[in-house]
Amino acid sequence: MIAEGARQLAKGQRPTLAGLLLTPGNALKVTQQLANLRGAAMKMGQLLSMDSGEFLPPALAEIMARLRADATPMPPAQLQTVLARSWGKDWRQQFERFDVRPIAAASIGQVHRARHRDGRDLAIKVQYPGVRASIDSDVDNVATLVRLSGQLPSTIDIAPMLAEAKCQLHEEADYRREGQCLARFGALLADDADYVVPAFHGDLSTRDVLAMDFVGGVAVESLVGAPQAVRDRVMALMIALCLRELFTFRLMQTDPNFANYRYDLATGQLILLDFGATRAFDDDLVGNYRSLLRAGMAADSSAARAAMLAIGLYDTATPAKHQAAILRLFDTAFAPLRAGGRFDFPANSMATAVRDEGLSIAADRDFWHIPPIDVLFLQRKFGGLFLL
Repeated sequence: MIAEGARQLAKGQRPTLAGLLLTPGNALKVTQQLANLRGAAMKMGQLLSMDSGEFLPPALAEIMARLRADATPMPPAQLQTVLARSWGKDWRQQFERFDVRPIAAASIGQVHRARHRDGRDLAIKVQYPGVRASIDSDVDNVATLVRLSGQLPSTIDIAPMLAEAKCQLHEEADYRREGQCLARFGALLADDADYVVPAFHGDLSTRDVLAMDFVGGVAVESLVGAPQAVRDRVMALMIALCLRELFTFRLMQTDPNFANYRYDLATGQLILLDFGATRAFDDDLVGNYRSLLRAGMAADSSAARAAMLAIGLYDTATPAKHQAAILRLFDTAFAPLRAGGRFDFPANSMATAVRDEGLSIAADRDFWHIPPIDVLFLQRKFGGLFLL
């Protein structure tokens, strides 16, 4: 970064810290550092990359997008240490087979396939060492990166949002909690043959290790070339589940990462894999979203405004022009739903219109408003489904 600054000075240019950080060469270095850190830094990057679009500078958006790739797996010796701490030094005696090479590696842990001596075919998620201890500093580091991009107005206080992000990540790093959420969703969906939730194995699970049934299937991203009927079914199942999570269960797995889902081509079942970001919502918020949905379907702008205010998408101090802009965005998104029938994403301009309207609102820094954290988690899930 110092060398880049010297080059700019030699050309008579006045370098800025943000500009130096976000040069292509430095962007690559930052990406590599965050990927090596894994943990919360990588998790934050993955979340930001889901919808950064044109909001972040291209170089910063590239940093975040690269973090959606798999993390570097931990070496076998480190894996041995983690498992010995959780299961004891003779842990291998419990298994007929334990594949040291992970079948998946993500932000805060990696997954191994194993066969227990009692015959259980298992997927074992093992957390990277030091993840919990580094969460707070990792979130602060990513927040600093975003601030340096110059995209956040100085008047915006993101401290409450960062505190909630840290809290959420600490919960995600507790595999005992995730196991409880896995078991709860298994019970909620036990009578629904359209979904598969792997069984939770509490006898092998700790704060750092999560054991569940191994379930096959294919990655949902791989279905891009599948028949239209298959793709339609997958998305219908995902949208139906999201609506049930909000309006029936009041409990939602809020991480829209595509890797959290697989699909069984033989049975037509959607497989649900990750429940670390499970979040409960109170009756008032759920009721307000129900009112907003009804208002959208009825094209009732007055009811929509009231629901948006109750939800916290804007407040009483929001200028009328900004309220009107949000209402236009909302109406544009609901128009296809009111029309009925199938929606053809490639042939429809709605996505572009919503993006352009959203960018126009975001560009006006007089209207920068951070909704309540529960709303942010819900909108993150909705946005992820739309992108998929």
